[in-house]
Amino acid sequence: MGFATYAEVLKNPVVRRILLLGMFIRVPLWAAGVVITLHVVTHLGRSYTEAGLVSTIVAVALSVSSPWRGRRLDRVGLRATVLPSIVIGAVAWSIAPWLSYWPLVVVAGVASLFAVPSFSIIRQVLIGHVPDRQRTTVLSVDSVATELTFLVGPVLGVLAATYLPTPVALLICQLSVVGGAIMLWIANPPLNSQHSDLSAGKVSVRSWMTPSVVMVLVIAVTSTVILTGEDLSTVAALRDWDQTTAIGWTLALWGAGSAIGGIVYGALHRHPSAAALLVGLAGTTALVALAPDGNLFWFALLLTLSGVFCAPTITATVDDLSRSVPASVRGEAMGWHGSALTFGSAVGAPIIGLALDHGGWSWGFALAGLMGLVIALPGLALTRRGRAAAGAPTVEEAVALGDAQQATEAPLGI
Repeated sequence: MGFATYAEVLKNPVVRRILLLGMFIRVPLWAAGVVITLHVVTHLGRSYTEAGLVSTIVAVALSVSSPWRGRRLDRVGLRATVLPSIVIGAVAWSIAPWLSYWPLVVVAGVASLFAVPSFSIIRQVLIGHVPDRQRTTVLSVDSVATELTFLVGPVLGVLAATYLPTPVALLICQLSVVGGAIMLWIANPPLNSQHSDLSAGKVSVRSWMTPSVVMVLVIAVTSTVILTGEDLSTVAALRDWDQTTAIGWTLALWGAGSAIGGIVYGALHRHPSAAALLVGLAGTTALVALAPDGNLFWFALLLTLSGVFCAPTITATVDDLSRSVPASVRGEAMGWHGSALTFGSAVGAPIIGLALDHGGWSWGFALAGLMGLVIALPGLALTRRGRAAAGAPTVEEAVALGDAQQATEAPLGI
């Protein structure tokens, strides 16, 4: 393993700055997600179902906007893309906390359509400013940083909603996201290095949306379906066992396993494909269903083991995708990746919820794992075929030559 590569990556000033900026945006973003639910339920006196509808509208809006905002990044650059997000976000979220339920739904949806494409920006900057051999490592660092913000953000959101009126807490969280976007606009980090090959220019989606790219996006969707399934099934299991006080630390162990897995994955000299890691994630998720009923020790142990594959699988989808598309459309591709993750979370909740209602917590884990294995098998076959074609021209070369036949055969994750 090459843990020394992490030291090399973190010596890069561009990497350090963009990771720090990412933290400033992501922590209040995760906090706002919790606060808006509490705001709808407590301040507006609505049900959790109605609070869930707001989250669904926001998720759909983000799924629609991510590729579009990513395409804007590719074509007009960071500042021209982020400025409308800053203006619309500041206006919308200054008004939204004081609105009644249905106007809040509309304003939240509109604001989400113009959300800052922070994940696309951060990953583009990271990929564009490290050598190819450090790409997986720097993406693993970003994955672990995201895990940390996801652990910290909701806690701060709950604290803010507890000690402040929820409209004020929501205002602070969302304007903090806008503040992070302003810092990003001022910093204006270059999305690509001077060595990036942008010769492909503006190309249509059809020229780079190859079977390999589609499979990576399907794996990303499936990964978040599994993660949503693990989250919901964990809560269901511990509620069944009257162990609700253990929910927090059990999920924390799951997150810690994910962070450890991400660090180890980034240090490997040879990296498994996203499809191979999905097999590990799906298999260990299904394994949790075999934990003895009521045995918290074995349940937490198996859940932590499954967590080891979480961050590496998501990181691998970003890595494989970034190597499968031209640099000139990387922002749009990362937008599609963000939509895939959001879509997986949105569809995962009702699917796993159905399993929990009919079969209990073990069915939730079993279904999530089975779905992952079904998707991973064709992914593995496509990956092997791509790696067998290692001598073929890259996607960027094929698109630059206008050879659609070669572009569809470009190798995945090479």
